[in-house]
Amino acid sequence: MQYFQYLEDAKLIFRVFKESRGLGALEKPDKIFLENTNLMFLLGQTETNIGNVRETFAYNQLSSSHEVLFSEQSDFLVDKEYTLEVGGKGKTRKQIKDIPNSYIIADDIEYGTEKRIPLWLLGFLY
Repeated sequence: MQYFQYLEDAKLIFRVFKESRGLGALEKPDKIFLENTNLMFLLGQTETNIGNVRETFAYNQLSSSHEVLFSEQSDFLVDKEYTLEVGGKGKTRKQIKDIPNSYIIADDIEYGTEKRIPLWLLGFLY
């Protein structure tokens, strides 16, 4: 776990934890992301998973000015209030339909509708 801390201090990865966090550096993270999507393409070359690219971008942009936590029901819990599920333009609200303040962050859409937010808009948060 200490090596993960070193990688995070070097700005190479992000560790994402649940809301209740105990021993900090000794606790296993719930998710690990590379610091930015450029590193994914450098290291993964042709085997880069688009779903992971989307989540990495979303986390990178949101975490610059918000507290982003792991969520059991979706991809992220932002500021302990907003539940976000990241996906492509075909992503539905089925997984988060009963959760208040829940939104879909969708790739490959130009504008938002109802509770769908275009992924590219997160780039303005940084």
